[in-house]
Amino acid sequence: MRMGMISIGAHSMRLLDMQGRSGGGSLLQSRWQSSLPQLGRVDRSDEENTGGDIDWDNLGFGLTPTDYMYVMRCPQASGVFARGELSRYGNVELSPSSGVLNYGQGLFEGLKAYRRADGAGYMLFRPEENARRMQAGAERMCMPAPSVEQFVHAVKQTVLANTRWVPPQGKGALYIRPLLIGSGAILGLAPAPEYTFVIYASPVGTYFKEGIMSAIHLLVEEEFHRAMPGGTGGVKTITNYAPVLKAQMDAKSKGFADVLYLDSVHKRYVEEASSCNLFVLKGGTLATPATAGTILPGITRRSIIELARDRGYRVEERLVSIDDLVGADEVFCTGTAVGVTPVSTVTYKGTRYEFRTGEDTLSRKLYDTLTSIQMGLAEDKKGWTVAID
Repeated sequence: MRMGMISIGAHSMRLLDMQGRSGGGSLLQSRWQSSLPQLGRVDRSDEENTGGDIDWDNLGFGLTPTDYMYVMRCPQASGVFARGELSRYGNVELSPSSGVLNYGQGLFEGLKAYRRADGAGYMLFRPEENARRMQAGAERMCMPAPSVEQFVHAVKQTVLANTRWVPPQGKGALYIRPLLIGSGAILGLAPAPEYTFVIYASPVGTYFKEGIMSAIHLLVEEEFHRAMPGGTGGVKTITNYAPVLKAQMDAKSKGFADVLYLDSVHKRYVEEASSCNLFVLKGGTLATPATAGTILPGITRRSIIELARDRGYRVEERLVSIDDLVGADEVFCTGTAVGVTPVSTVTYKGTRYEFRTGEDTLSRKLYDTLTSIQMGLAEDKKGWTVAID
């Protein structure tokens, strides 16, 4: 199938004018297009310069606007995303009746680009898995999704256009945020008539304020639940995240880093934290809650399972009870944003339970192995990394 090209750049208005003469354009499309910061050709003359006045040694997990973003659009009728282009980072105009604003029809992904230690380019970690997870989420949310090839190409283009914002080796990463939203106008409850795929990026350091591999304190949430059977907990829809804010903010006000959620049926099985998966170690067995529809299938989670098995540990994906949790030797969280983060304590029903942390722990060994692969410091025998030159 030959895809028509929608150019989100300097000549976008010429294309829309042609569409309008053939009866395929619309005022809404024209207004949306013109709201994008226009870009004729990417000027990468400053790519060797560092990003602004950033203090790389104290880089947290916050938004630092970079130079460019990537945009690609798709009408529902075709279900095929046309070729996208880079534009200057900036605001995007949406109709107040767009599907994402009215009905939450949206998904997002998160991945990172790392600067190679030898200076020979940049590294992505399993971006095709992010693409496949977005496709699975899009099917659940009645949305078209970019192909794996389109997704990975767009990520690469976004990194190459923002290379001066990639932190120095060991100082952090360029966090990449792909968004898939129902941008078309819709009044009744139905899939949006048009979809937009956007990628922006921001340099980031550690997710938790405690720092790299610093142990965190978690609180088991007993009143609120993150997901329920038959819902959308297993896909990365935007509607999964705002509902956890109240429980998360309450926990942080009490000195905890995050919240652990229990299942909504029995209220005794641990599921995940607000934005990361959970592992518990007892003896030589590492257990993690099975992803059975209420838990997001994390890409870091999957990688850690394989790396732990390589070390000879028995890894079980199963129901993990609160008793399994509080009786564990070691507990840690995993995710793109958090990496591998050890858990020092978990508080449940007013009782604080402590776990092993420090250099001689499984979480530390897995963190070292994982990050060495991600940064190109160790041989990638699994074919997980994608080089960007």
